[in-house]
Amino acid sequence: MRWTSVLDNPVEITGICSVEAVRSQGILVGLAVSACVLAGCSSDSSVSQAPAGSSEDASVPLNYVALGDSAASGPRIPDQVGAPGCQQSDSNYPHVLAEDLAVGSFVDVTCSGAVTENIVSTAQGTSSGEVPVQLDALTPETDLVTVTIGGNDIGLVSTAVGCLTFTASSATNVCKDRLTAGGVDTVGAAIAEKAPNWGAMLDAVAERAPDARILVVGYGTYLPDGGCFPTQPMLPEDADYIQGSITAMNEALKQQADEHGAEFVDTEALSVGHDVCVAADQRYFEGVVPQNPAAP
Repeated sequence: MRWTSVLDNPVEITGICSVEAVRSQGILVGLAVSACVLAGCSSDSSVSQAPAGSSEDASVPLNYVALGDSAASGPRIPDQVGAPGCQQSDSNYPHVLAEDLAVGSFVDVTCSGAVTENIVSTAQGTSSGEVPVQLDALTPETDLVTVTIGGNDIGLVSTAVGCLTFTASSATNVCKDRLTAGGVDTVGAAIAEKAPNWGAMLDAVAERAPDARILVVGYGTYLPDGGCFPTQPMLPEDADYIQGSITAMNEALKQQADEHGAEFVDTEALSVGHDVCVAADQRYFEGVVPQNPAAP
């Protein structure tokens, strides 16, 4: 998988990725998704049929469609392909997976900035014009679907930007207390509100592609425990809150996958040690203060 950002804006929080590091991520996550296709994703998945691409049908090339937001599309990672406003990379994880599986057909409709409604019901406006509802790429002949969605649904980018501070302080957070005031976790509440929509989206995918294997690919580990202020301008408790919110979103996505006949691919573990705080040549993601040149 070769991504830039869970937050869909490569200059905010996750920033610009090192091209070579992102390509390493692309290979690792793409192969992880491939392994999931071949061997099954999770022991508690409700999917019981033989995996697409298993020994029963290995001789039949798969028809693969990729859905999702920038965590799947790979904005600003060369080479950019597809609809310009969607900022798709030919090194994103769908492309890695398609090549690894030697699929018979491959359609990538991932688009930076997408929300769930752009998958199921509402055309997405981009800088280069409107792109169709992603669901329209599916047919009854589709064998494999991957989808990464949710970060934009819950407004994670604006939340994270509100946690930034460039001022040295004795405080341990600038936004966690505000976002959890009165015992109400604002982001957690947004996840709970949006989660049923993710399940409904999976049902809509299954209706369009009734024989397809549906894989929900989660979001990565962008911040280590405690962050790394001032290298990245987010105080320790805020960094833990943001990454904890990403984990909570992944858990909700997995629950919806389990409940709606899909499977979940966990990428958090794969990206541990490759966050915005590690050495430049080890990063899968870049932060507000990038250490690698921006991909054009």
